[in-house]
Amino acid sequence: MNYLAHIYLSGENPRIQIGNFMGDGIRGKEYKHFHPDIQIGVLLHREIDTFTDMHPIFRKSKYRLVPKYNHFSGIIIDMFYDHFLAKHWSLYHHIPLNEYAKKFYETLATFENELNQKTKNILPYITKYNWLERYQYLIELQSILSQMDQRFSFPSKMNESVELLHEQYDLFEDEFFKFFRELMIFSEKKKIELEAKFIA
Repeated sequence: MNYLAHIYLSGENPRIQIGNFMGDGIRGKEYKHFHPDIQIGVLLHREIDTFTDMHPIFRKSKYRLVPKYNHFSGIIIDMFYDHFLAKHWSLYHHIPLNEYAKKFYETLATFENELNQKTKNILPYITKYNWLERYQYLIELQSILSQMDQRFSFPSKMNESVELLHEQYDLFEDEFFKFFRELMIFSEKKKIELEAKFIA
């Protein structure tokens, strides 16, 4: 899953949200240098990624992209699923997405001293380009995928995947709903387990 899903699945604890958001940029046991709640967020991020990568519905979505996008397919489906979460946000949270996103940006600023360097570096861009809200619009999703493509030494052409999303939109959307329902249950259970472990 991508940024929006990881934050949402963290619940309302701001440090757990931060840890989950930073998860990809924290390697090995580096997480142990952070506040316990941030540690929970990092570990929850890893649990979510493992669950996602192994889930048959996610893999079904992913494998439709493999012939053209190979190892970029998982990244693309992460983005597709964040698109559907943003699009249907009102089904999952009582706070409108624009307010939720603004609150999280404020959380990052409040806890800036506790962020890893990678997150500190991207902090100005997160708010300026409003990352969390942009996913709901396909034209913005395509733009983000184009920007991501520039990070690689050879063209991934990930932005072209939006054409396939258009063609099979209902199918991808249905797979998202089914998968995310299970991911929510899994994530809540794991969060409770991790919180109990850190309290013990």
